[in-house]
Amino acid sequence: MSSETRTFDVEEVNDVLIEKTIKEVCAALEEIGYNPINQLVGYIMSGDPGYISSHKESRKKITSLDRTKIIESLVRKYTKK
Repeated sequence: MSSETRTFDVEEVNDVLIEKTIKEVCAALEEIGYNPINQLVGYIMSGDPGYISSHKESRKKITSLDRTKIIESLVRKYTKK
């Protein structure tokens, strides 16, 4: 067993959770014929969970995340070098 202390980057862990959730929600929305990009943008911009179907608990999953954190994660992903 290693005696080294491990550290975790909280932002990195959050980004992984956000990415996983967005992928699950997108897949569920596509499954029922919705355009997931339009639906997610509508939700993120307005805060209205009605943009996200309850299919496969998508609404519950996406509303469990802070919308500001979702935007931060997306910006961080596209500005990393």
